[in-house]
Amino acid sequence: MTKIAILDDYQQVALQLAEWSQLPDTCDVEVFTDTLPFGEALVQRLQPFEVLCIMRERTPFPRALLERLPNLRLLVTSGARNAAIDTAAAREWGITVCGTRSPAHATPELAVGLMLALARGLLRETASLRDGGWQVGLGRELHGSTLGVLGLGRLGSKVAQLGKAFGMQVIAWSQNLTEDRAREVGVRLVDKNGLFTQSDFISIHLKLGERSRGLVDARALALMKPDACLVNTSRGPIVDEAALLDALAENRIGGAAIDVYDEEPLPGDHPLRRLPNAICTPHIGYVTEQTYRVFYSGMLEVIKAYLAGEPLSRLD
Repeated sequence: MTKIAILDDYQQVALQLAEWSQLPDTCDVEVFTDTLPFGEALVQRLQPFEVLCIMRERTPFPRALLERLPNLRLLVTSGARNAAIDTAAAREWGITVCGTRSPAHATPELAVGLMLALARGLLRETASLRDGGWQVGLGRELHGSTLGVLGLGRLGSKVAQLGKAFGMQVIAWSQNLTEDRAREVGVRLVDKNGLFTQSDFISIHLKLGERSRGLVDARALALMKPDACLVNTSRGPIVDEAALLDALAENRIGGAAIDVYDEEPLPGDHPLRRLPNAICTPHIGYVTEQTYRVFYSGMLEVIKAYLAGEPLSRLD
């Protein structure tokens, strides 16, 4: 019997969004809907399984966990990369790590939706209406404002295109961004200071790594206009969380919309939950039915190939 586990299925939809019945009767699929922190309970839960299907970085797989899973032979993550897996350790322990395709529509759409929510003050207006009130403030328009895109890759370029569709002036910067790439997307390349000083809205679309960790620090936030807003649908540690909390608490920037955090799930007592000028969503950038269908169907195809002894495309 091949024991397969699907982890962190928060919405309890994994079995509905792919044809798991295509697996042979010799497979036993179990679904877990909660996330356990690293510890003995997690180890005991995962030890029986030969195949694990994981959703992004919800459950990290460091060396200390992988070396305690003697039955594990295949680890399949949603998406084409997962920084929370120690792939070197997996190779040492004979564990194949694979990924799936990852659509590039959901997160850019959320980023623009969060910009609109900040621009039109949707939190305060809906709260007023629920409390029996009516209009309480003036919104602002995206049209004619400047959008700064931090990172102009697959997702950042889509956000730039959506911004232009709203009539925004789009500028961009990242450490590797070239004039040719900016011209290809139809945006203006600026330096880092220029992006933070000129933008009315800044949207982050960088991979998390040593160069991007803490890139949006106190100095960068201090360059922003007093009414400028920051949107982060990328990875939490790209922004210096303490510096952002200070800037928001002291109303030195117009607001922030955050979908990703240093610690996830976000602790219940975290100060971001209480700031009136912060819109916080629970890492839902990729959480759509269409994207999940791609993820889970991709996991299923990887498992079928593994069982058939066919070549697999590893993540290294």
